[in-house]
Amino acid sequence: MITMIVGEFSNFVAYIYAPAILVTPLGAISIIVSAVLAHFFLKEKLQKMGVLGCILCVVGSTMIVLHAPGERTPSSVDEIWELAIQPTFLLYTASVIAIVLFLVLYCEPRYGQTNILIYVGICSIIGSLTVMSIKAIGIAIKLTMEGWSQVAHFQTWVFLMVAISCIIIQLNYLNKALDTFDTAVVSPIHYAMFTSFTIFASVIMFKDWSGQSASSIASELCGFVTILSGTVVLHDTRSPDSASVSEMYMSVSPQVSWYFPANGDTWKRKSEEILLPDFDAILKQDHFT
Repeated sequence: MITMIVGEFSNFVAYIYAPAILVTPLGAISIIVSAVLAHFFLKEKLQKMGVLGCILCVVGSTMIVLHAPGERTPSSVDEIWELAIQPTFLLYTASVIAIVLFLVLYCEPRYGQTNILIYVGICSIIGSLTVMSIKAIGIAIKLTMEGWSQVAHFQTWVFLMVAISCIIIQLNYLNKALDTFDTAVVSPIHYAMFTSFTIFASVIMFKDWSGQSASSIASELCGFVTILSGTVVLHDTRSPDSASVSEMYMSVSPQVSWYFPANGDTWKRKSEEILLPDFDAILKQDHFT
């Protein structure tokens, strides 16, 4: 728990000093560390394809670091606010809200339990606004510590409320996704969607690609695709949990009941009970899980 808190705090600080287009994709490094530690401490077998996945993540991360744009730190929260209310980012924010409302109100009740993209999509899309708000708060804290207090600016508190609201929604739907679908499937999809939307939001709001050459942008995108490929390979090579698989098969055993009339009344017997041949039985399926 302590190491997790330290890691998240470090991630928060990273958003202050580096662009989101650099910080967010590098989150794949945690997947590499988890795979290696699980191999030595939890005795989980790291297969050859898993090693290849780790190498792909390292190569992709290196490409992004070498070609990432420099950080242009705003001088005040007011300047960040001006970036947030520019028409292009307001259009992006409105689109995010509209898509999330559509997914929550229409898609989730109908397809939430069968389509993994519903829960993960809500979490990832909202996550892009979370990162933008967190970055704004981090910069406000940095400027305050340097002597230019940003506490009195109402924009600081707006960013804080947006961050808290988005984090609550994000964690809620991420937990729903993990509770409904296999973690090995949720993790790479969530990483891909969350990183993609975060990069897109950062490019719009902070103009990270402004002044960069086409080759540098292409290298960053190739690095991201390489990391994504390594992430998918790593999760595809995970060994299945035999206990969970056996429990899964136990849970899908059908239950069958027999309905038959006797003296004008309808009686119900389970399939394991013996039925007398005198009764005209009707087979009815209760349910198949």
